[in-house]
Amino acid sequence: MNGEVFSPVHVAPRTEVEAWMRQYQDWLCHRLEAADGSGTRFSSVESASESGGLTCTRVLQQGAVVEKGSVVFSSVRNQMSRQPASASTSPSPPRFGASVRVVQHPRSPMVPISHLNLRYVEARNGDAWFGGGLDLTPIYVDERQARWFHEQLAEVCQQHDPGYYARFKQRADEYFYLPHRRETRGVGGLCFDRLTVGRDGLFEELFAFVQDVGEVYGRTYGTLMRQNAALPYTPREQAWQLVRRGRYAEFSLLVERAALAGDEAEHPNALGLGLPPQAAWPPTVPEPDSPEAHTQRHLRQGIDWLNAA
Repeated sequence: MNGEVFSPVHVAPRTEVEAWMRQYQDWLCHRLEAADGSGTRFSSVESASESGGLTCTRVLQQGAVVEKGSVVFSSVRNQMSRQPASASTSPSPPRFGASVRVVQHPRSPMVPISHLNLRYVEARNGDAWFGGGLDLTPIYVDERQARWFHEQLAEVCQQHDPGYYARFKQRADEYFYLPHRRETRGVGGLCFDRLTVGRDGLFEELFAFVQDVGEVYGRTYGTLMRQNAALPYTPREQAWQLVRRGRYAEFSLLVERAALAGDEAEHPNALGLGLPPQAAWPPTVPEPDSPEAHTQRHLRQGIDWLNAA
């Protein structure tokens, strides 16, 4: 280069995050469609705001495996009516936010419900951070699959920071919890509220971690869909699925609704998209030593899935 100094082209962080999230939405929808195997495709609706924000809502309904699934990308600029809960500790209000929200409600009670949320926020004072989480909500807990799921998460965390898995797994146990039921939503996962650029790492380092979390979600959930979709099930197991969906709805309405409070004005459909298509609240409890009671015993905080027998 004749002695010239190479000067890389720097892309604004928000532009880079937005571009990746749009690409990730495409990638994940294609992966979920392939795992569903029915030929059913995600419908797509886009809406733009006057300030330049965008919401792209993709929904898959009545597939072979997925009864109701959504993958939503959104970006907001300078119009947040209220601070989202994840930004409430910031001394400066947000000026930009981008997120991907994913919830999959399968048809079969043998396939777990799944959830993913990734977000990036810039505040007016220059602060920027990433947040997000993912978890698995089996209708019937399979210890081997729960352990495998957590092994995949731990491996990704280890590649970025040896302390990430224990820290974010504990936070997930705390967050994905129904206090009035004294039970967790499922077998947990990861939850990271605020990884701040500068304090917690370089932008490139934190962004790489978030990208890997997105990838491990798509890879692991696609695998579980394929492994479990063809398993037979009975009316009794379908009835238990409605009960477990009811618990998921309770979490969405009682816990997650508060977390989304700052986003409701900008994305009014965010909560409804994540609700199950059907649910039930029968006044019964699982019979002792039944498969349902077995699952109930695993809906608690602090299980060491990596070393579970």
